[in-house]
Amino acid sequence: MTPTLNLTINGVPQQIALDDPRATLLDLLRERIGLTGTKKGCDRGQCGACTVLIDGRRMNACLALALSHDGAEVTTIEGLADGETLHPVQAAFIAHDGFQCGYCTPGQIMSAVGLIAEGEAGLDPERVREGMSGNLCRCAAYAGITEAVLEATREMSAGTEERETA
Repeated sequence: MTPTLNLTINGVPQQIALDDPRATLLDLLRERIGLTGTKKGCDRGQCGACTVLIDGRRMNACLALALSHDGAEVTTIEGLADGETLHPVQAAFIAHDGFQCGYCTPGQIMSAVGLIAEGEAGLDPERVREGMSGNLCRCAAYAGITEAVLEATREMSAGTEERETA
């Protein structure tokens, strides 16, 4: 019997027949769905290149069995922008050169989005570095990444405050 998995991926409900119940969410996203923005780095949960949001929480997709997340809402890097309008974290990464080779960038951005949404980013650079410590950058773009997360946190906080006072 082939198990069927129901996921909402980047806002689109999908029903996927799993040939192998041991398939990771990372392999499902990249190989079955064709969303290759989520990168396969270490395949052991140590580098963060595969970070996605599952029901709004950061998770390493290489460690997540796809079948374990039946009914979940998954957001990948491809689902962040609103048409041509970049997500504030994406725009901040560009503004602060928060990347060099770009391989880790999708995971870094998804982790930053989750960190901010969890209310764990704050405006302290050390707190941001600690919160992002599960994402490695071999090019050492950490200063730009930290500045990008801080700017996005400030921008997203200001947007929330504006909506609350309206």
